[in-house]
Amino acid sequence: MSVTTATDTLLDGTHTVLTPEYVEFRFTLAGLYSRFLAWMLDAVIVTLLTGAILTSLSLVMFAFPGFASALSIVIYFLVDWGYAITLETVWSGRTVGKRVMSLRVIQESGVRIGFYHAALRNLARPVDRLPLFYLVGGLTALVSGSQQRLGDMLAGTLVVRERRLKVPSALGMPGDEGLLADPLFVSRVKRLSSEEREVVLTAALRREELRMEARLRLFAALGARLQDVLAMEKPPHLSDEKWALLVAAALLPPKGQPRSTPQRRQTA
Repeated sequence: MSVTTATDTLLDGTHTVLTPEYVEFRFTLAGLYSRFLAWMLDAVIVTLLTGAILTSLSLVMFAFPGFASALSIVIYFLVDWGYAITLETVWSGRTVGKRVMSLRVIQESGVRIGFYHAALRNLARPVDRLPLFYLVGGLTALVSGSQQRLGDMLAGTLVVRERRLKVPSALGMPGDEGLLADPLFVSRVKRLSSEEREVVLTAALRREELRMEARLRLFAALGARLQDVLAMEKPPHLSDEKWALLVAAALLPPKGQPRSTPQRRQTA
């Protein structure tokens, strides 16, 4: 689903993404305090990892004492960059600190980041850290309007809050056991891409927050898209929304297992 970004000027601490169907997804921006706590936890982990590496290289450092200080600085920065870039790339915009604080890095368009974005935002950290404790980055985030430090501006990323959502029981009981028991239907649903799954499940979980007109438009577009992707005709007795809910039900984890998504709200 293609999206365009829009800034919400009425509500502080939110970022709004407008879809082609004119449905807004609002992401709650992470505050500086929670981001600082996440960074502190990550800094402790990076320090421990650096210490372990330096300990393993102690013989080399002892043999070349003149290079010990320089080597220590180089290893620290390599571990710091490697830790953040690797985890944010493979862990959907999270490090250990961000996961503990329920934070996530996303693109301004609302989708997950990749290696390119993780690398850009983290390679700019030395500038954001000037002169001490992220003073430049913190001041930039305060005046940016979107809580973006310089690295986020360069990479086009945001740090948002996320929350755990439990799947409503109504979603797990769509009322068409025949289709859910069809192996062909289930197998095709399971082949949906991660982004397609995210769109279907987000629409299913947030549908009650939409006004009726926006809700009808959203599920009409989503229902048509699912017919194309699954290469299956929607049963005539099902509405577009019911069809999308059946697809969502086929994607659900075992009952009671929470699913983590970025915190966002839809309005029309």
